[in-house]
Amino acid sequence: MEYKGHIVDVLKRRIFDGALTVEDGRIISVRECEIPSDCNRYIMPGFIDSHVHIESSMMMPSEFARVAVEHGTIGIITDPHEIANVMGEDGIDFMLQNSRQITFNFCFGAPSCVPSCGTDIETSGCVLDSAAIERLMAREEIGYLSEMMNYPGVLAGDPEVMAKIAAAHRHGKPVDGHAPGLVGEKRMQYASAGISTEHECTTLQEARDCIKAGTMVILREGSATKDYDALIPLMKEAPQSMMFCTDDCHPSDLIRGHINSIVDRAIEDGYDMWDVLGAACVNPQRHYGLDWGLLQEGDPATFIIVTELGQRMRVQCTYIGGHEVFNANSFLNAIQSQNRSITTQMALLDNYPNKFTATPITAEDISLDLKPGDHAHVIKSVNGTLLTGHEKTSVSGNPLKDAAYPWYEVQKLVVYNRYTPGAKPVVGLIRGFGLKDGAMAATVAHDSHNIVAIGTSDEYLVKVINHIVEMKGGMVALCDKDMVDIPLPIGGLMSPLGGHEVAYRSKILRETIAAAGCPMASPFITMSFVCLPVIPELKLTDKGLFDSVTWQFIK
Repeated sequence: MEYKGHIVDVLKRRIFDGALTVEDGRIISVRECEIPSDCNRYIMPGFIDSHVHIESSMMMPSEFARVAVEHGTIGIITDPHEIANVMGEDGIDFMLQNSRQITFNFCFGAPSCVPSCGTDIETSGCVLDSAAIERLMAREEIGYLSEMMNYPGVLAGDPEVMAKIAAAHRHGKPVDGHAPGLVGEKRMQYASAGISTEHECTTLQEARDCIKAGTMVILREGSATKDYDALIPLMKEAPQSMMFCTDDCHPSDLIRGHINSIVDRAIEDGYDMWDVLGAACVNPQRHYGLDWGLLQEGDPATFIIVTELGQRMRVQCTYIGGHEVFNANSFLNAIQSQNRSITTQMALLDNYPNKFTATPITAEDISLDLKPGDHAHVIKSVNGTLLTGHEKTSVSGNPLKDAAYPWYEVQKLVVYNRYTPGAKPVVGLIRGFGLKDGAMAATVAHDSHNIVAIGTSDEYLVKVINHIVEMKGGMVALCDKDMVDIPLPIGGLMSPLGGHEVAYRSKILRETIAAAGCPMASPFITMSFVCLPVIPELKLTDKGLFDSVTWQFIK
């Protein structure tokens, strides 16, 4: 098979008119030749997401891939951290099994921090110790050790943490980082443990310190956290040390665009096209030792065809291993393929893999005893970031009834352990979601994925939490009398439905919670991180209110 067009050779940084010859899924020749003068086909390497949690899309791996190829994504570096927190190695096996159902490039990592903190801080469904990591590192399907979130453990030389890193190095596999705010000598120390990437940089200085320490910086432009504006100047300073990722990508965002959106924006902003394409296509393959194809002779026949280069780039076709996996002009075929996939997946999911023991609650279970003059700790959540603030205030009474403080800005936050029979909900206060008349709840709650809910009344909170219990996992939005949901029976994280239907349902959820007063762009993703104690400053776990700066619970 021969493909003619304008060949975009990112490695040699040149474009020429030519043809690719493909046999048995490999490129056997790349030659220059004449092409029609009106040809607008540019043939180029596909895009790679260098750090993403598939589970955050609420799609199975096969459906995530089916949507991603529409945007020219040919592969992802993916951390099954979320399903591992629910089901351990069984959850990782499910992700691997499902990924084999589709033609796509997956590089799965072994989650390094399950749970993200010790079991004395939060309750997760499983624990992956260093022995489990050793087993996973020995598997050919596992390409790296996923984000090492326990950076205090790295800095302290914790034996269990260092054993996990050593297991990756013994098997010749890289280690991803996760150390927000770490700069200077501590960044150097963290990197010297053999950790080679960072996707949590939110300032240019952090990123520069990472590069100084020899660390690749992964610019994140996800649904809830967007670091493009802060980090893109680095493209002029050290493009060879940059990659792109979405990290947590909401389904309604994924159907609109993926890594291609970051590429388009960077080129439009005037950054060198070759540097941008290097970060999107080349650097991930080099860093993770992947052979996914870069339009060279002998490479896998994995590439995309686009209409133009630059800010108006539009994907026409995506090929992986010589197979056409997306064609913008073959919509009917795409629908038929989608139907076949859903049928296949449903056959595999006679018994949805899950772990869920929570039972219904009552209003009494989430009562909050506050008296006039009491001091309350309030989590301050901000749109567009996973970082939270810590506010202290004197109250006049019940925050859902009294108004001495602007309590209309504050709601109850509930975290409910779904793994331990007989567990009781934990209640806190949160500001920033802006709810006026409604509630929201989900089992997508990083990283242990217990039930998390925010609401303006106990009645609403009980209603949405008990609906989650009834579904054994999912997302619920309530505005006045209107309640909508997405059942997520796969680990309480993913749906067996097609990607576009999941995206549509998530859109309805977001619209419903917006009608209840929430102004956030990605309210469910933002809510999912108010439980994550490794990201500063104040969080709520199923064991209490936790200050991640002092690393202590607040009594």
